[in-house]
Amino acid sequence: MVVEYEEIPEESSCIAAGSPQDTARLVIDRARKDDLADILFLANNRRIAEKLASMPHPFTYEDAKALVKRSEVLLQSQATFAIRMKNTGRFIGAIGFNPLAEDFGAVHLGYWVGEPFWNQGYATEAVKSVIEFAFADAGIRELSASCRVSNPASQHILTKCGFKQDGTTKLHSLGAKAMVDATRLTLTRTQWIANSRWGSAG
Repeated sequence: MVVEYEEIPEESSCIAAGSPQDTARLVIDRARKDDLADILFLANNRRIAEKLASMPHPFTYEDAKALVKRSEVLLQSQATFAIRMKNTGRFIGAIGFNPLAEDFGAVHLGYWVGEPFWNQGYATEAVKSVIEFAFADAGIRELSASCRVSNPASQHILTKCGFKQDGTTKLHSLGAKAMVDATRLTLTRTQWIANSRWGSAG
């Protein structure tokens, strides 16, 4: 998954400057101009684009610059972060959230990790960190996410992080250049708090 933002809504209020907490292996922070080469190299991958709704393929240098620009502005219900290795500082993917037009107060979570970093638990670490940031710092009440039915790995990541299935839908995938079947998942702040308390109690 990936979140793409066309505009910065004027009515959105900024939240205090900050970033999600670092994980054991990752730093989740703003994308920078010196990330452009890695962004372009990793994102210009059909295997990634076809799994997402709004990542174009080919992914151009202008697309990479747009990602960096989105990451410069942090709003209450809209943010884009770089996922980078803590030990090297290297950019390995992106994660963020943006408002759902049809549901005031809920926002959509999206992410992607470069193919060389698949199946190593990095996406799960990043998703957990951004969930905590969204609910604890940004005041978001509900997160929504969607993944292609043909992408069970992403669904596994989301359910591991507390999301629950909430039906199916059809989405237009820029990478696949077609309408695709997708599973919709949701997680509320109340559920996240309950899950966190249960985990602490365990």
